[in-house]
Amino acid sequence: MMSFSNPFRPVAGAVLAVGLTLAGPAHADLVISNWDGYMAPDAVESFSAATGEPAEMVVHATNEEIMGKLIASGGAGYDVVFVSSPFAEVLNNLGLLEPIDPQKVPNLVNLYPEAMELSHDPGNTFSVPYAWGTTGLCYRSDLVDPAPTSWNDLLHPAAAQAGKVTLLGTDRWLLAAGFLAHGYSVNETDQAKLDEVEADLIEAKKTMLAFDDTTFYAKLVSGEATLVHAWDGWCNYGIAENGDIKFVVPSEGSDLWVDTMVVMKASENKDAAFAFINYILDAGNHAWAAENILYKVPNKPAMESLSEDVTGAFPNMAMSPADLLALEQLRDVGEASRAYAKAVSAIKAAQ
Repeated sequence: MMSFSNPFRPVAGAVLAVGLTLAGPAHADLVISNWDGYMAPDAVESFSAATGEPAEMVVHATNEEIMGKLIASGGAGYDVVFVSSPFAEVLNNLGLLEPIDPQKVPNLVNLYPEAMELSHDPGNTFSVPYAWGTTGLCYRSDLVDPAPTSWNDLLHPAAAQAGKVTLLGTDRWLLAAGFLAHGYSVNETDQAKLDEVEADLIEAKKTMLAFDDTTFYAKLVSGEATLVHAWDGWCNYGIAENGDIKFVVPSEGSDLWVDTMVVMKASENKDAAFAFINYILDAGNHAWAAENILYKVPNKPAMESLSEDVTGAFPNMAMSPADLLALEQLRDVGEASRAYAKAVSAIKAAQ
């Protein structure tokens, strides 16, 4: 079993971080807000030692939590914030983000060319990608035969898997499973299609074990579940404990999620903020995330530095940037987010 730090995956709408959530401090140190466990424990201290810039990290549990604080304060009290790409889009549209100055972030050259082509922010004008990946089927290959290949294998499982299936409960990913099963966009906003998917997911509940955003891989390891809806990195935590666990992107495709670093326009420490992002993009520093949280990072030399122990043990770590960009990136769906939330509430309330 490979040893790794167990992160708390930052995803929209799911409380997946454990730790103290702090309000923005009232002094002038550089303030970085991130999910717990999502970068090296000594990253901020090492940055300060290397640059002489005093800095501290505060923890947010969800995108929604930090968004509420940023919108309420106009971004005051924060300098660098880690948010998923749809939320970076919202912040930028609200005028709360400082444009990225490439002259102050020379390590942007370490990013794959594909990481400069992300649909939410072509050219990285207001956000810098930190980690990226996809969602798919994570399953016990010794208990599921034949191997799953479709989202419908999850939503309408074979009799042997009934009661042993979990779905992610977060709005965007739960609905994405239904959208993709019908051949729709993961950013679908047509109400008729949303109603169709809502009905299908209510029917799928009859063969589910649970909605689970946090312990699904542990259920897979124990055998309580045999087929789960999973982020690629979290499937890797299961693979680390049981080599019979496999990950597959269904034939209908999947989403591309991107977690980003942004600089607040209200920041009084913009030069230090850019210096911190540049520090994270150093190949050695960025490789920590791939090695320890088992998520892919969009940093070419960092990924090339991974040992064969990592890439051999966790095949989805070898997905290429081109493979990822062939998937559909999750985007801000604007007012449709209200319809999403309403549909998910109805799905979870259905008996």
